[in-house]
Amino acid sequence: MYKATVRRAGQKITGPHTRPADHLVKPCKLLPIKVVGRRSYCSTNKNNMSDMPDYLRANHDKIFDNNKKWASEKAQKDPDFFTKLSSGQKPDYLYIGCADSRIPSNEIMGLDAGEVFTHRNIANLVCNTDLNVMSVINYAVRHLAVKHIVVVGHYSCGGVKAAMTPADLGILNPWLRNIRDVYRLHEQELDAIQDQDQKYNRLAELNVLEQARNVVKTAAVQQSYAKNSYPIVHAWIFDFKDGLLKDLKLDFEKQLHDIQKIYNLTGGD
Repeated sequence: MYKATVRRAGQKITGPHTRPADHLVKPCKLLPIKVVGRRSYCSTNKNNMSDMPDYLRANHDKIFDNNKKWASEKAQKDPDFFTKLSSGQKPDYLYIGCADSRIPSNEIMGLDAGEVFTHRNIANLVCNTDLNVMSVINYAVRHLAVKHIVVVGHYSCGGVKAAMTPADLGILNPWLRNIRDVYRLHEQELDAIQDQDQKYNRLAELNVLEQARNVVKTAAVQQSYAKNSYPIVHAWIFDFKDGLLKDLKLDFEKQLHDIQKIYNLTGGD
């Protein structure tokens, strides 16, 4: 252990260090002051709302204004709304969808707060190595007792297009590989489609179907269905052009029967 002496603005500061003192006797760097518009702020005050640039603060304040308006409208429409909301949740639906900001899960289904348990990620994937989605499914089925699980994709999906890009996408590679695996499973069908946009959209549909099958493979779903005859798993896709959901007609009972030949997790024959 060494003692080093550092001079800063005429002050002498002495303290223990693990390197020789002569390596540490150097001028100290001060953090730069950032200037945005008419406001300047030190980087140590990033959480100070009064130092936030005007346009960012306006965006921030708008959310709270919207929230007050929403709460007021809900209370006027149903004086007991927040009393019921605070008493707990009992949704019938688990929604697993893409993180795309243009698809508000409960709104496109015509449902309100407390009626949809939601999980979203890039390209609505259900991977058995993803503890996040596996935890969501387990909680929704075993504790909330949802009656339906809907996997919802959408046309013109950026995740699907990225998966078909012949490039190294860094940290996205292992995630998008799941979509590439879907392509591999349906390569002959997809290669027969000449129009590129139609090919992407068909892959988006096939991806939804494969992810729905992955939901069926989980122990929580299989065991709950054997005991309660729910949840039912569905595969849907959303179209930005008309705002409508399309049912991809997943035959849940057939899929369950076929899957359990290999992935039977009910503990029975």
